[in-house]
Amino acid sequence: MADYDFRAFERRWQARWDELRLFQCDTAGAAKPPSYCLMMFPYPSGDLHVGHGRNYLIGDTLVRHKLMQGYEVLSPMGWDAFGLPAENAAIKRNIHPAEWTRRNIAAMKDQLTRWGVGYDWRRELATCDPGYYKWTQWVFCRLFDAGLVYRKKAAVNWCPDCSTVLANEQVVDGRCERCGHEVARRELEQWFVKITDYAQRLLDDLEKLPRWPEQVKNIQRARIGRSQGALVDFTVAETGDRVTCFTTRPDTLWGVTYFCVAAEHPLVDKALERADPEKVAELEALRAAVKKQSTVEREKTKLGAHTGLHVVNPVNGERVPLFVANYVLMEYGTGAVMAVPAHDQRDFEFARAQKLPIRVVISPPGKTLDPAAMTEAWAEDGLMTASGPFDGTPTPAGIDKVIAWLEEKGLGKGTVQFKLHDWCISRQRYWGAPVPIVHCPACGPVRVPTEQLPVELPTLEDFRPKGRSVLESVDSFMQTTCPTCAGPARRDPDTLDTFVDSAWYYLRYPNPDLADRPFDKATVDRWLPVHQYVGGREHASGHLLYSRFIVKALHDLGELGFDEPFGALFCQGMIGMQSYRCEQHGWVSWKEVTEREGPGGKKEYVHGTCPPLQAEYFKMSKTRLNLVSASDMAETWGVDVQRLYTMAVGPAEQDAEWIEQGVVGYSKFLRRALATVEALGRATAGAGPVDPGALSPAVRDVRRKAHETIVRVSSGLELDREGNFGFHTAISAMIELEHAFPAEKDLGDLAAADAAGLREAATIFVKLLAPFAPHLAEELWHAHLGGQETVFRQAWPAADAQALVRDEVEIAVQIQGKPRAKAMVPPEADEEALRRIVLELPRVKEELQGKTVRKFIVVKKQNVNNLVNIVAG
Repeated sequence: MADYDFRAFERRWQARWDELRLFQCDTAGAAKPPSYCLMMFPYPSGDLHVGHGRNYLIGDTLVRHKLMQGYEVLSPMGWDAFGLPAENAAIKRNIHPAEWTRRNIAAMKDQLTRWGVGYDWRRELATCDPGYYKWTQWVFCRLFDAGLVYRKKAAVNWCPDCSTVLANEQVVDGRCERCGHEVARRELEQWFVKITDYAQRLLDDLEKLPRWPEQVKNIQRARIGRSQGALVDFTVAETGDRVTCFTTRPDTLWGVTYFCVAAEHPLVDKALERADPEKVAELEALRAAVKKQSTVEREKTKLGAHTGLHVVNPVNGERVPLFVANYVLMEYGTGAVMAVPAHDQRDFEFARAQKLPIRVVISPPGKTLDPAAMTEAWAEDGLMTASGPFDGTPTPAGIDKVIAWLEEKGLGKGTVQFKLHDWCISRQRYWGAPVPIVHCPACGPVRVPTEQLPVELPTLEDFRPKGRSVLESVDSFMQTTCPTCAGPARRDPDTLDTFVDSAWYYLRYPNPDLADRPFDKATVDRWLPVHQYVGGREHASGHLLYSRFIVKALHDLGELGFDEPFGALFCQGMIGMQSYRCEQHGWVSWKEVTEREGPGGKKEYVHGTCPPLQAEYFKMSKTRLNLVSASDMAETWGVDVQRLYTMAVGPAEQDAEWIEQGVVGYSKFLRRALATVEALGRATAGAGPVDPGALSPAVRDVRRKAHETIVRVSSGLELDREGNFGFHTAISAMIELEHAFPAEKDLGDLAAADAAGLREAATIFVKLLAPFAPHLAEELWHAHLGGQETVFRQAWPAADAQALVRDEVEIAVQIQGKPRAKAMVPPEADEEALRRIVLELPRVKEELQGKTVRKFIVVKKQNVNNLVNIVAG
């Protein structure tokens, strides 16, 4: 028996694939159908652990399958290399972020190669290379020319520790997602992209993406946040100023008992002009407190103060107090809210805290609400009451009727608004692509001409954050001339949000060496949308949304012939591991933990003399000491065992727990596979073509099992109706097939027909195994099945329909709906034949003694008998 010496053959086959240029793609060729399979490119963070592997191993499995199906496969890789993580890590280690990034890229590239993951490395890119970010700046310029980029002073999320602006999705529970510091609000001049111009299209076109996970589409729907309602004009009683608010519930206008505006609203300044010193102090203190809060905090807490002003409700002429409230945001709606505490929970809580009146104007059918006794708002449908001409009108039908009435009276109008706001792309840190804008005293902001791109990031020794844009203090960079008038000017000091870098990178891969343009339209129109994109669902409201916007904008500018970037999207679940924590010493490495039986037979986890540890499942992280090194795994078990376990650990779209003992089973399977194919290859050497009619029953069963496995594995490698792959079920099918092969001791004196049948089945097995365990499959293919060329240039096996036909199938027999027996029957036997077989079964006879069969129900599955249910009495 051959030894499973993975150290001897894994590196050898990786070198052979490089010699064969197996993963090099000819994007200009037209001989084969194209297949663009792309894994989200990573931030180069350094060493990879086994949890990282799922994304890349899924992609590589799909790529190898497509190669065997005869596609020209584009599988590139690059690095999302700009941004805060690299800069912060470089500051911590006192090196330049460029050096830190290069080191990590080299380490990660080596690990990907060690996994046997195949990429066309000729197309490698890094977003920090001037040759790449030249075209990132070009994308900015095209949007600027189209009027889709503008600059304004705005309140933004500011991380004091990172000294930069954060996008809303980079703020988690009021804290910076990178450093965990509390986020504040700050007024800054910022560059914005008008993604809101595309809000409706981004929403509508989700229907064009049936091969995207519904969860991701729902996240984007929520982020876009389309609301249909009305703009209603109120009047400030003391000044006559008009203040407009947006509401989705105009049917509740008669229930307004107060009105509130954002702390940044211009009406607050007017209130300050009229207020006494005590009120001024109160309002200024509130403004200062709100300024320190993140958007998330503002929506969670309820701070407010009466401005001393009142507004007049247009529908009934009632004066209600005007408040400043922290939960009202200038960037959503109009920055003003009509408050109806009886029918909005947020307004209800604020009204209770401020001791404001509550008025019911929507009554539940058959019930009367007492405002004094209410413990929460009534936000459901009902009948309009105390609502002037609309008393008794049911909701939600009343909404459209009120909007029509408002328009008729000139008091408001129906409209649609979105939660999505324009994309802030300015950053004040060093490690990013400079904004390609020159500020000229005479001409204003002028974009840098394409021929002068890239605006290169200067190499700085001191790149630490300074509370303002780092580049602003670099005179040699800032001082320039205006491209329009040639007068003295200054460059923009900000760098671009790294989401801009990643929003278009997939367009560069088909033509990575183009010097005069970012991509060739004819080439990308042939290769995109990406046929299969693989990455985490955590990117749903950021990268994936911004990429969709960029493609739509470039399409409208005539640069692309398609308007969606990714045809199919698969989001893998995370792989985590149990973590252990000691009350005295903190986190303990899983390698140092032992398991024992505790009181009552419960498992306990112990470490040295510490008391029993707390155990909890977490995603892998250095902090919790629950990392499993990919390098250690490869050295101990071999790459293919790691690959197979990663793909088999559970449904790939779900989170999974890495259990070290679970690896053992897949190591045993691959060792059995080697022994089995070695024995079959030796016993069937020289076998001719298969004659299905000449096979013995035992070999015919093995051949049928092999062709059934083709169906199951092929199905597992394609997206199902729910948008998921079935890698784990495909691997289970291959394990079943390996078990079905005869033992080596039974392979002596094979008939020629049986030898041919078993050799075909062994060949099928190795081809099906190839995408999952590529190194071993190549070894089996060449050493034991006589293969000459790489297995990945062999055709993917096709199931023989005749081989799938069974002489008999096992069916379940139920009596009164309860399982009672099983029977072997012809797959397409009619009811009469089934009655003869089933009613003679001993258990059925016993159950039916003294009873009459009233119904004999036959259930088929795909036209094959599957179940019989007998109703007797």
